[in-house]
Amino acid sequence: MAKRYCIIGAGTSGVCAAKTVLEAGGQVTIYERTDQIGGTWVYTDDVGTDRYGLPVHTSMYQGLKTNLPKEIMGFPGFEMPPQDASYVRADEVLSFIRDYSNHYGVTEHIQFEHLVEEVKPDPSSDQGRWSVKVRNLREASSREEYFDFVLVCNGHYHTPHIPLYPGREEFLGRQLHSHDYRKADVFKDHFVLVIGAGPSGTDLTLEAARLAKTVYFSHHVPDKLKHLVFPANVIQVPDVVRIGAQSVEFGNGATFPVTLIFYCTGFRYSFPFLGEECGITVEDNHVQPLYKHWININQPTMAFIGLPFYVCATLMFELQTRFCVAFYTGRLPMPTRQEMERDHEREMSERWNRGLKKRQAHMMGAEFQGQYYRSLAERAQLVPIPEVMTKIHIDSSRRKKEDLEQYRDDVYRIVDADTFVKCHITELKSLEKELADRS
Repeated sequence: MAKRYCIIGAGTSGVCAAKTVLEAGGQVTIYERTDQIGGTWVYTDDVGTDRYGLPVHTSMYQGLKTNLPKEIMGFPGFEMPPQDASYVRADEVLSFIRDYSNHYGVTEHIQFEHLVEEVKPDPSSDQGRWSVKVRNLREASSREEYFDFVLVCNGHYHTPHIPLYPGREEFLGRQLHSHDYRKADVFKDHFVLVIGAGPSGTDLTLEAARLAKTVYFSHHVPDKLKHLVFPANVIQVPDVVRIGAQSVEFGNGATFPVTLIFYCTGFRYSFPFLGEECGITVEDNHVQPLYKHWININQPTMAFIGLPFYVCATLMFELQTRFCVAFYTGRLPMPTRQEMERDHEREMSERWNRGLKKRQAHMMGAEFQGQYYRSLAERAQLVPIPEVMTKIHIDSSRRKKEDLEQYRDDVYRIVDADTFVKCHITELKSLEKELADRS
């Protein structure tokens, strides 16, 4: 009898996980709390809560283009549609995810507008079975279902993190987190403070600068961003010390007038449906204890797809799920608890010894992602992610730091599993002729 898999979320990781499990012969049910596929790639004007009183899940804003090349955003055997540009619009990514889901027969396994309320081990089973309480939002009714495996694919760009700065409650202007940002006109004629130097912080500082009077860009990584060129009305400032009624004080002693505070301070990993019996804790975005960032060491029939960040996301989702299926189907014996704990302790010790914080427990980037992909492939005897994908990811990240305003004009083309070429979009025809001549 086919094993039953509960997949929580029909975003990119959820539909990818479902496709891989279905191909392995598993029986799949996907619970999606909204009425459509796509997760964070879905745009809506709604902010705050939806029609069911639940927090709006997506953080998508109008006009967003990818900050990674499309060449590393496809799936093995199902690439993003060809076009000249490497950096594409968000709606194109959403269409791609839906096409993928339909192509592999995943969509018919999704139960839309179904909220997972609670996941806990089934007390009547000694085989690692799960009890899942799910609410049909349209009918306002709940039921309990039972599964052999649970794959948590609810993403991590949905629950805002807002630092508790002194005086924050005294501020008379508007305070907005990037999660609730939709259109650039919110910045018009304001003195804007942008807090945070992650991908959204840098991109949205540029957005704000086009309409704001002045933008103060606050962060604590001056060495990493010293070469970043912004418009003349952007002033880089250090960390916030205190927020006043109409101004903000910074770490260098300066105080500037501010009428809008824009928090690009990231998100919290949140799994409100996991009961305490699941054995998972989250502290400052460190989800533990996990084997290779995905398997619940305390309850190995539960896995988390997509926790690592600064990665080739779609390719990693697919690799993680193939890793998962290798053990869940019995193709390989499950790692022992001792092996999983030892691997977890080794990796975390390496991170702490390098000075990383808890919130960076699942960070990959140039330093870790290649070895992470290799470790998954080697342990589960899988075809690895081609090295060229990691190389493009690293190069595009470097280019963004060098030229924030123009890096999306770069065009990437993959030559083979180890090599790529790149040019400015105005030079594309010459590059394509060169590649054609080579072949």
